[in-house]
Amino acid sequence: MNHFPFRIVGFDLDGTLVDSLGDLTAALNHALGLAGRPPVAADAVRSMVGLGTRHMLERGLAAGGGVAEDEFQQIYDALLVYYEAHIAVHSRPYPGLTAALDRLDALGVQTAVVTNKVERLARPLLGELGLADRMAAIIGGDTMGPGNAKPSPAPIHAMIERCGGGRAVFVGDSIYDIMAAKNAGVISIAVSFGFPNQPVEGLGADHIIDHFDELLPLLERL
Repeated sequence: MNHFPFRIVGFDLDGTLVDSLGDLTAALNHALGLAGRPPVAADAVRSMVGLGTRHMLERGLAAGGGVAEDEFQQIYDALLVYYEAHIAVHSRPYPGLTAALDRLDALGVQTAVVTNKVERLARPLLGELGLADRMAAIIGGDTMGPGNAKPSPAPIHAMIERCGGGRAVFVGDSIYDIMAAKNAGVISIAVSFGFPNQPVEGLGADHIIDHFDELLPLLERL
C-alpha cells in the first residue's frame, strides 16, 4: 500500500459505476405516462441524468409540455415507487469495474460513492448489484442537505472524512462530477462511456479513461 499514491477512490454512480439507463428510462416513462405525456427515448434520457431523479423528471415533463406545479410531487412520488420496485432490472456494472475494485481492495484503498441520486435509491441499487458492501461511504444527493449536492465540494469533503482522510481521486462522467472534484481540490477522472451532458473532452477532467481496465495503471502513474 505504501507505494500506491491514493488512499481513497471515489466514484459517481449512474453512468460511472453502473449503466442504469434502461431502468431510469423505464421509470421516467412510467411517470410520464401517468401524467399523460409522451415517452422519451433512452438517448434523450441520457442527457437528463446527472442532477438527480427529480431533475430528470422535470426535464422529461418539460419535453412533453410540462405539468402543473401542484401535480408534480404526486408524479415524482409515483416515479420513485416504480423505480424502487424495478431498480436493477437492466442496470449492470460497467465492464472491468469488479476487477478494478478487487485490485483497489487488495491494495488497501478505500472506495466510496458520491452521487446526486437520493440516498434511498443509491443504496438499494448498489446493494442489488453487490457493490454496497464494497464502499466505505455512500453519499447521495440529499445526504448533505439542500444545496450540497455535486457540483458542491461538500459531498467530496464528506467522502474523504468518512473514509478516514488521505489523498483522494474522484471518477465521474458528467460536468457536475468534475466540477465537484475540482471544487474540493482533488484529482478528477472522467469516463468516456457514461452519460456525459457534453463531449467528455470538454469536461475539463484531469484525466480520461475509456475502460475500467485503464483505471489502476493511471492511478499508479499519478
